Amino acid sequence: MASALSRSAGPRTATVRPLGGMSRARRAPQLDPKTFLAQADSRTILQCEKYQILFSQGEAADAVFYLETGRVKLTVVSPQGKEAVVSILEHGSFLGESCLAGQTGHPATATALEDSSIVRIDKDAMIRLLHEEPTFSQLFLTCLLSRHVRIQEDVVDHLLNSSEKRLARVLLLLAHVEDTGELETVIPKISQETLAEMVGTTRSRVSFFMKKFRHLGCIAYHNDGIHVHRSLRNVALQD
Repeated sequence: MASALSRSAGPRTATVRPLGGMSRARRAPQLDPKTFLAQADSRTILQCEKYQILFSQGEAADAVFYLETGRVKLTVVSPQGKEAVVSILEHGSFLGESCLAGQTGHPATATALEDSSIVRIDKDAMIRLLHEEPTFSQLFLTCLLSRHVRIQEDVVDHLLNSSEKRLARVLLLLAHVEDTGELETVIPKISQETLAEMVGTTRSRVSFFMKKFRHLGCIAYHNDGIHVHRSLRNVALQD
């Protein structure tokens, strides 16, 4: 689909730290970015349908996007054609911010996973807003630093943990188990292919582990999505 929218430590320690660290990194700031974004000129509200491409890898990067509602998947494709899911972003997230660092092309493709409302701010307008509103600048920096922490933890997870532990961690993060404190939370429907791309393994391995987690009572399938129980942490943290 055309992307026209864009134009208008040791192993044991490493296993424990990502789960605790991520819950702190993902907590949303108190202030709402929408309050400041409403002041920006060159601002457009985009309504993206499910599976619609917001921007493509390599496409000219000239704007920053703020996800008001919905979810967006970031994917990269290697020169050999291998695809990987970099992240799944939820409401309250910024994307496309690499243009502010001088990158002329998007490093990843952004695809809506469900109907989403997204604010598009031209690069120059975003720079002016950051200069004129110190509070917003601090809020934006907090969001970027949180993403940076997440990326570091993802790298550690991929280097030191098994695919089973990585899958358990991904499910816990998507369900926000650490943030909510609830015994059970729900992940909106997500395919096993997408989970495999996030974990860095095959769909058959994801299917095997999901059946195992279900047998252990750590997850359950319902019409509203995958129900994740806090007991799944035992899998992610096991030696």
